[in-house]
Amino acid sequence: MWKFIVRRLIITMPQLVVLSLVVFILASMMPGDALTGQIDPNISPDAIQEQRENLGWNNPWYVQYGDWVTGVAQGDFGQSYRFKMPVTDLIWDRMINTFWLSLISVFFIYALGIPMGIISGRWNDKLVDQLITGYTYLGFATPIFIFALVTLWVFGFQFGWFPTGGSVAPGLEPGSIEYILSKIHHLLLPGLSIALIGLVGTVQYLRSEIVDTKQKDFIITARAKGAPEQRVYNRHIFRNSVLPIAAFFGYEITMLISGSIFVEQIYSYPGMGALFLESISLRDYSVVTALVLLFGLAAIIGALLSDIILSIVDPRIRIK
Repeated sequence: MWKFIVRRLIITMPQLVVLSLVVFILASMMPGDALTGQIDPNISPDAIQEQRENLGWNNPWYVQYGDWVTGVAQGDFGQSYRFKMPVTDLIWDRMINTFWLSLISVFFIYALGIPMGIISGRWNDKLVDQLITGYTYLGFATPIFIFALVTLWVFGFQFGWFPTGGSVAPGLEPGSIEYILSKIHHLLLPGLSIALIGLVGTVQYLRSEIVDTKQKDFIITARAKGAPEQRVYNRHIFRNSVLPIAAFFGYEITMLISGSIFVEQIYSYPGMGALFLESISLRDYSVVTALVLLFGLAAIIGALLSDIILSIVDPRIRIK
């Protein structure tokens, strides 16, 4: 197992290098930079050009990339020219918020998706299955930003049950009970918005596996031997049907990354997704490249976790 993990981690290194190279090249090809359109018109073009020269923005892209990679290897992602602070410090503040949002989203996805998948698969073609399946079709067809806007309007503005922006109520002392409860309250609605779309894949995969497993020979044999129905479902059907859910975990990580970008913007939630869109609009490419690299790393780690979980859940799969 450990040899497999180390081998997979080694494989991720060239993947990250290629990802960072592609992102850096694409960012350098985009028009403008952090000085475009935000300079005092009284400053002469020669002074602006001199500033770009001092910052190294006129160097060939491979020279800029080499300087950037050298800094990244030392834990330095460069300087944000819009926010006037190191990129590492800027991302760290947002990363904590995105981590908690992703954590509560994953909790909702599995806390709601697994029971729905079990119910839909166990009573397939019944009314409850048709209702759940209809919801999953709606979820597949609805973009996550549309769903987030609807939930924000209904539960935030109409009913007023949840905050409509921010990550914590102002004026609270960090670390206090009121502060923690306010953070959780601000997380619930955006986390639920991501989960209500994210769980449709989990429900469909689990339902399909349960329906397929119910027809296998070993299930028919277990019932023929008089095994209680609850035991058949718990020890045979569900255990064998949950394997694709473990393999699906890596995709969930990728979905959370893409979903958080839009949801954080809609809810004005100060996370990495909102920072990503803001940095693109401000042409702060040092922040953009760092965020894309971290997003790619999270997706790769998610795929690694899927393989590890799958080998643990299924005793037939042992990766040496």
